[in-house]
Amino acid sequence: MRILISKKRFLFLLLAQLNILVFAQQRKTVTEILSGADNTESYLQLIRNSAVAIVTNQTGVIGNKTHIVDSLLTRGINVKKIFAPEHGFRGVADAGEHLKSGKDKRTGLPIVSLYGKNYKPNAADLQDVDVVLFDIQDVGARFYTYISTLHYVMEACAENNKQLIVLDRPNPNGFYIDGPVLEEKNKSFVGMHPVPIVYGMTIGEYAKMINGEEWLANKMKCNLIVIPLTNYSHSDLYELPIKPSPNLPNNTAIYLYPSLALFEGTNVSVGRGTNFPFQVVGKPGLKKMKFSFTPISTQGAKEPMHKNIKCYGYDLRSDTTAVSSRKINLFWLMESYKLSVEKEKYFNNYFNSLAGNATLKQQVIDGVSEENIRKSWEGDLQKFKQIRKKYLLYDDFKE
Repeated sequence: MRILISKKRFLFLLLAQLNILVFAQQRKTVTEILSGADNTESYLQLIRNSAVAIVTNQTGVIGNKTHIVDSLLTRGINVKKIFAPEHGFRGVADAGEHLKSGKDKRTGLPIVSLYGKNYKPNAADLQDVDVVLFDIQDVGARFYTYISTLHYVMEACAENNKQLIVLDRPNPNGFYIDGPVLEEKNKSFVGMHPVPIVYGMTIGEYAKMINGEEWLANKMKCNLIVIPLTNYSHSDLYELPIKPSPNLPNNTAIYLYPSLALFEGTNVSVGRGTNFPFQVVGKPGLKKMKFSFTPISTQGAKEPMHKNIKCYGYDLRSDTTAVSSRKINLFWLMESYKLSVEKEKYFNNYFNSLAGNATLKQQVIDGVSEENIRKSWEGDLQKFKQIRKKYLLYDDFKE
């Protein structure tokens, strides 16, 4: 039996395969790029006789096998406590779920939550600590909250005269820069700094920028050391060995995340509560769309949007445009708004915090073209790129 496909569909599939081949050729293997945590001798000599706290989660591994907490304990380092960000130390909590402090069952170490009542270590938390290590995998999008946790940890260290050592890790979205730059009035935990949605920096470079641009309270400076990566450049496409949070299970989701997280400020589901979160978008009522999915309660998404309700929309699991175009994709946001019947209910109050301004929402409502929306970002993006250059530790990508 012959299966006939349209010429347009054939060309799309061919282009997708070519993009995947280019991606495979550009990508370095995990073993070729060494994280800051892998460069153990660089930081062990700095902490050998110190009381240490570690800000980390399930991504803080050495050689993709040994967790940094276990490694340090094995080497006789005096680890006093663990500071846990959003999703917790083991990385299984829902997005936005308030976390309680407690003890790690495996090591017996106290865990202090930095997501819930307190985003920032207080003086009592740091009283018995000399040095704070920061080892968390970022994904390079402004609204991914680990850079906000970094900000508050830097601020706490500056206030309490503690040294901070950031163990750098690759940015899987570090090969481009795009999106509106956050405006001060839209500052929140999902966006604390005047940077675009995709900022093209590792977390170590970002820490240097926070310090250098005096973004900490009262323009304080943190006593900061960055343990750099080996064999990394911003043109590399890096496949994460461990999922950075429950709803980013693979690189497809990570590449789509900068575009799809904007939907969290709408009534459109991004697939939380499915086996493919941040790889689909949809909502009830769009029955003219052939693809459908039904969110259910799952670990990491106990109460997903449109729980147990059939949603219709886009299946993006084979989409490669983030890699090929090096841009966030606005088409799905703009098109799903056009298809919505009750447009006044499409956006919620969270959208401007994610976008970083009130302009993007109004541009979508007014039907401004994608080309003109992008032009409205250009001036701020060029200013940011000049700031960014000052803090780069690795070879940059070519635009």
